[in-house]
Amino acid sequence: MLSTLTIVLPIFAIIFAGWLARRIGVLGPQAGREINRYVVYLALPALLFDVVAVADWKAIWHPGFVAAFTLGVAIIFLLTLFVRMRAGRPLADAAIDGLNASYGNTAYIGFPLTLAAIGPQGMPLTLIASIITVCVLFAIAIVLIEIGVQAQAHPLHIARKVASSVLRNPLVLAPLLGALVPILGLSLPSPAETFLKMLGGTAAPCALVSLGLFLAADKVAGEASGGTTAMLVGLKLLVQPLVTWALVTWVFHLPPALGQMAILLSALPTGTGPFMLAELYEREARVTGQVVLFTTVIAIVTLSAYLSFAH
Repeated sequence: MLSTLTIVLPIFAIIFAGWLARRIGVLGPQAGREINRYVVYLALPALLFDVVAVADWKAIWHPGFVAAFTLGVAIIFLLTLFVRMRAGRPLADAAIDGLNASYGNTAYIGFPLTLAAIGPQGMPLTLIASIITVCVLFAIAIVLIEIGVQAQAHPLHIARKVASSVLRNPLVLAPLLGALVPILGLSLPSPAETFLKMLGGTAAPCALVSLGLFLAADKVAGEASGGTTAMLVGLKLLVQPLVTWALVTWVFHLPPALGQMAILLSALPTGTGPFMLAELYEREARVTGQVVLFTTVIAIVTLSAYLSFAH
C-alpha cells in the first residue's frame, strides 16, 4: 500500500495545490475556467493527437478491453438511469445522475495516473477509454438531456444540435486528426513532435490544478445531499470496477495486463463533465459537485488499494 501511495499521492497533491490556491485567494474565481480552457483547447488535444499519431494501433487494438470497459460503463449508466427515473427524477436529471455514477475522470486523472503507475505503454488504452467516456457516453447523455428538456422539439433538431456539439469538441477532433497520420502513412517532423511533446506535457499538471480549483468552488460546498450522493459515490467507486472485474474475468477472459487497465480506468473518480452539463442545462448541480468532490477524495484510498492489490 505504501509504495502505491507514492504513485497516487503526488497526483492528488497537485489537485490539493489547486484547491488551496483558490481557497486562500492566490488564484481568483476565473482561474479555474481559464486553466480549464487551456487544457481543453491546447494541452490535452496536443497530447491526444500525439498519442494517436505515433501509436502502433495493430499492437494495441484489443476488442476485449474495449468491450469490457464499455459494458462496465453502460451497465452502471443504464442502471442508475432506471433507478433514478423510478424514483421520480425527470429524464434530464436522471441522465446527469447516470453520468455521476459512470463518467470516470479519464482525461484529468486517468492520463497522469496511468503514466505514473503503468507507464507510457498504458497511454493508448487510456485514450481509448477516454474516447468512450468523453465522446460516446457524453453524447448519449446529451441526447437524453435534450430529449428531456425539449420534449416538443423535432428529433432532427436534437440530432443536429448533438452532432454539432460533439464534432466541435477539440477532445474529439484532436484524436481524429491524429489518426490521419498513420492512415495516410505519414510521420511527424521532429519540430512538430517536439512541439506536441512540450505542449502535451503540460496537460496533466494543469488539468489536475484545474480540477482542484473546480473542487474549491462555492457551488460544490454546502450541506451534502445524503443518500443520493452516497449511492452515486458507491456506484462509481465500488460497483463499476466490480462489474468491470466480472466482465474481464468471466466474460472476456482478458490477459492480466489488459484486465488490470480496464478495472483501474473503471475505478477512477467522477469527472467534471456531469457538472458542466448540469450547469449548462441549469439543472441542480450541487449533488453532482459533491459526487465529484467525494469520489476524488475517496479515490486516494480506493485507487491506492487497487494498485497495491494488482501489483
